[in-house]
Amino acid sequence: MMDSLSREVWQAHRAAHRHRFALRVDDRIARSKKQIKHPVYDFLFEYYSFRPAHLLRWSPGVDVLLEGTEASETDWPSDFQQVSDGCILDADRFPQQRRVFVAWAIEYLEAVSAREPLYHCFGLHEWAMVYHEPQRRHARVPLRLSQEATDSLVDSAPIRCTHFDAFRFFTHDAQPLNRHHLTRENAIEYDQPGCVHANMDLYKWAMKIAPYIRGEVVVEAFEIACEARELDMRASPYDLSAWNFEPICIETKEGRDEYVRLQKSIAVRAAELRAKVLSEYRKLNDAFRVNERDVSAVRS
Repeated sequence: MMDSLSREVWQAHRAAHRHRFALRVDDRIARSKKQIKHPVYDFLFEYYSFRPAHLLRWSPGVDVLLEGTEASETDWPSDFQQVSDGCILDADRFPQQRRVFVAWAIEYLEAVSAREPLYHCFGLHEWAMVYHEPQRRHARVPLRLSQEATDSLVDSAPIRCTHFDAFRFFTHDAQPLNRHHLTRENAIEYDQPGCVHANMDLYKWAMKIAPYIRGEVVVEAFEIACEARELDMRASPYDLSAWNFEPICIETKEGRDEYVRLQKSIAVRAAELRAKVLSEYRKLNDAFRVNERDVSAVRS
């Protein structure tokens, strides 16, 4: 049976979606107009490169009937299909060439979900990104410690990063210090559910199949990504006091304990979110299979 939403209900969902995103999106747009950079939140719009306007678009996900609704009334009019009593987002409209990616993403998300979380990195990946490197990504943001003290911490602490998309930004001198040699090809072997970056990336996986995923899942993923990014940068070697962020001083035991406490809190909620994202991918993939069987039956 196809799920359905009345006009009143789906419009309420859309309004709530836009409200939850509005503050972050409006802030980003206002800063962009003034060419003001933010060392914490810009990452969520630039590294992931999803346009702010797209975040405000709500979708019910695959095969949900919006009763009495024209496709032109939705936030994704070219993706919705008009039917007799409303409109639906039909999985058939998902690009054929991207369906292999959906199957791979399911394998990746399942692999990460099955692993035990690790909590022993202490956010040192950000320190490894400035190791022996005077030309930093956040050039206008000072370090909390001197370059020498920053380098010394990296030299003295084991670097145990498990996430390739963090590891690839390590400086040339820092990469050999990591316990694992990470590559794009072996990323699925090392990503694990305690990793702040792997949990931040749930936002990426959600947006990769938008609008073929419920808007509520996208919002939740973005909110967890924001919190993970804040933790990431508070534990970094940068001094963010000008942006009202208190540092987590991982060079101390107290700081490392605080980092792990917050890391675990994010990981618990991210595990629930990962299950939701995985469910959305499976639903989409199952719809492909149903449609393929239907086509095969007609051809036979």
